[in-house]
Amino acid sequence: MSRINFDTLLEAGCHFGHLKRKWNPAMAPYIFMERNGIHIIDLNKTAAKVEEAAEALKQIAKSGKKVLFVATKKQAKQVVAEKAQSVNMPFVIERWPGGMLTNFPTIRKAVKKMATIDKLTNDGTYSNLSKREILQISRQRAKLDKTLGSIADLTRLPSALFVVDVLKENIAVREANRLGIPVFAIVDTNSNPDNVDFVIPANDDSTKSVEVILGACCTAIQEGLEERKAEKVDAEAAGEAPKKSTKRSSKARIEKQEEEANEEA
Repeated sequence: MSRINFDTLLEAGCHFGHLKRKWNPAMAPYIFMERNGIHIIDLNKTAAKVEEAAEALKQIAKSGKKVLFVATKKQAKQVVAEKAQSVNMPFVIERWPGGMLTNFPTIRKAVKKMATIDKLTNDGTYSNLSKREILQISRQRAKLDKTLGSIADLTRLPSALFVVDVLKENIAVREANRLGIPVFAIVDTNSNPDNVDFVIPANDDSTKSVEVILGACCTAIQEGLEERKAEKVDAEAAGEAPKKSTKRSSKARIEKQEEEANEEA
């Protein structure tokens, strides 16, 4: 059963590209026709690409890895935040912090700083400070939360990036490319799909278009998470956890036998 169909994409206006003069020739394979100076995207290809991306995202979620959603444009921010939260994935909807992937340890330090401020506030350490100092600290905390609050749980680099509008988020895409992190993206006719591993050709300016495509992808992620949960339960029921320890002990036993053999030699 397909996750998305032609009619759903058509109703959401996913087929509207940009003006012909603004097009990127690399998007030619995904363009169906031109109407009134505007490129029309081939929705049959969009549906196939959504399917392909959704399946890959499902496998990533099933293996317990994180997908980082990125969309700082006004039309997509709210939708991305809601969809990412629904599947418990990190997201960036304010400004992309430069070096977030390539300089990940520094970003982690800033997130830890946020946690430290919370800890010191709760245990009363800040109660002796003046009002002005407390105000400065709370402002700093609010600033950190705005840019990094949504990635507070991201303790390691994400396994994939999902981007809305590769033109606007080109820094994020470049960083992911440098680190070999696969990029999933909604790519419009004015963008370059060459740096994207999973291209979803569609209108990236329409909230409805973004919502429909993200909905299909996040449903797939949810399926992956549920399958992972079910497999864990089955493994525990089958008593696979103790098996691992016997594996370790047998390894230790082999090592011990090898040591004894060496001593005898």
